[in-house]
Amino acid sequence: MNVVVPVRARLAIEVVHDLVCPWCFLGMRRLMRTLRRRPELLYDITWRPFLLNPDMPRAGMSRSDYVIRKFGGEERARRLYASISDIGRAEGIAFRFDLIRRTPSSVDAHRLVRFAARSGLASEMVEALFATHFTEGRDIGDVSVLIETAAVVGLNAIEAQRFLLSDVETESIHAENPRAHRLGINGVPCFVFGDGHAIAGAQEAEVIERMLDVAAVDALG
Repeated sequence: MNVVVPVRARLAIEVVHDLVCPWCFLGMRRLMRTLRRRPELLYDITWRPFLLNPDMPRAGMSRSDYVIRKFGGEERARRLYASISDIGRAEGIAFRFDLIRRTPSSVDAHRLVRFAARSGLASEMVEALFATHFTEGRDIGDVSVLIETAAVVGLNAIEAQRFLLSDVETESIHAENPRAHRLGINGVPCFVFGDGHAIAGAQEAEVIERMLDVAAVDALG
């Protein structure tokens, strides 16, 4: 007897994000939670970098200086961070903005995600870098912190160090912002499903699931 096997959609998902963006951490958690609820859906995720602070020095800057430049003062930042922390708890994220002493350049962290992708560990690296920065308050612009994080997700620390001390992927990371702007993406997170179905912001899981359904139907043709 011939059994008809149902066709399963394989969906391309692009996540445009910055690793120093708390909303991107929230959006990533919601996306992954939604995908776990849809085991029948095959997908490939590409993590596309977006530099919210493209002019940030590679050594980063003190958190207090950044907060003043970004928000105009610490009081406004505290109110915003308190709101994000409340939302984060529902996603199992214990934001610790109080532990962050430096705002890093995210260029090297994004490069490390590219390095991890060679071993099929990009998603694990993204999660680990978000956690390192936002729940441990560590500087993900510091090469030593990045090497530790690479080892945590199962990468060879010596190879990761060699990669990070080179300039490989640096230009391509900077080239992603103009690419995003050409596509009309000016903020993050932004999720692109299949052939052009996009949603911006840390949307609720239900919104993400509806978009997945639409994109999956299109992927089947």
